[in-house]
Amino acid sequence: MKEGFNIIEKIQLPTSYNSLIDVEHLVGKVCEKMGVIDDCYGNVLIAVTEAVNNAIEHGNQMNELLFVAVAVGDEKDSFCFNVTDQGAGFDYSNLPDPTAPDNLLKESGRGIFLMRNLSDEVEFDSPGNSVNMYFCK
Repeated sequence: MKEGFNIIEKIQLPTSYNSLIDVEHLVGKVCEKMGVIDDCYGNVLIAVTEAVNNAIEHGNQMNELLFVAVAVGDEKDSFCFNVTDQGAGFDYSNLPDPTAPDNLLKESGRGIFLMRNLSDEVEFDSPGNSVNMYFCK
């Protein structure tokens, strides 16, 4: 997370799809606190749940001994959700284009595309097991 953000919420989630309900509650709580309008709330919810879903499935590879950490940072003009898994990371600079004709019918591979299109900014921390999604207030 960039300098200047104050952590206002932090949760640690088990590696389970059941954890997504806790993510939904956290996003709702944060968006209400930030005064996020309904149209933007959906963008935040989808981006953050995609990040947590990726952390559970790809990062922690469904290993129930591992956890996913979610932190929320706040600053004057924006807020940030950080999602970190305990996996080895991945090459976030070399991803297939989900809009390419060869990829259109694939059932997966759109999570990061959605995160990038629904957030104002997305940054990955090396080695790729932590993502920051920034949203304007």
